[in-house]
Amino acid sequence: MDISIISASVREGRKSHRVALFFQKFMAEHYHASATIHDLNELNFPLFNERLRFQKNPLPRVKAFASQIHESDGVVIVTPEYNGGYPASLKNVIDLLYDEWHHKPIAIVTVSDGVFGGMQVITSLQFVLWKIRALTVPALFPVPSVLEQFSEDGTPLNPESIKRRAMKFCDELLWCINAVKKMKS
Repeated sequence: MDISIISASVREGRKSHRVALFFQKFMAEHYHASATIHDLNELNFPLFNERLRFQKNPLPRVKAFASQIHESDGVVIVTPEYNGGYPASLKNVIDLLYDEWHHKPIAIVTVSDGVFGGMQVITSLQFVLWKIRALTVPALFPVPSVLEQFSEDGTPLNPESIKRRAMKFCDELLWCINAVKKMKS
């Protein structure tokens, strides 16, 4: 199984990337999945000016990203909450692609420094994903007070609690991936 993890924050001192690192390790260990992190900070895509399929000279890194998303079985988006919404870097990459998102199972992880775990971002992100015909996974993984939950390298600070929640979240993603595969066959 091939999972793409989008680490959405490009902010200096970001903390949500810790959770992306956790899921990369967790999915490899518990689901034997190949989980690739697509770090929007490292990819540094140009500001959206046209969908990839209409661009005359798309950047090679953009084409490679599109191909990886298309080929992946599912996507985990790890996003912080900024003022009740998700970062522009994530909107930029969502709008860049279109066909690649079609019927793609996407699971949402929200992260915040505060006690609500980025819950306000979910509605707006789900709506945009629905508009591009992605399949959002019903299970969510909000991470409140991220500094109290994960170390910088993605190690959970309360491993048993995090593992239980992550298993339910990943099981739901896998169920959706398998359902899509059955519907396509």
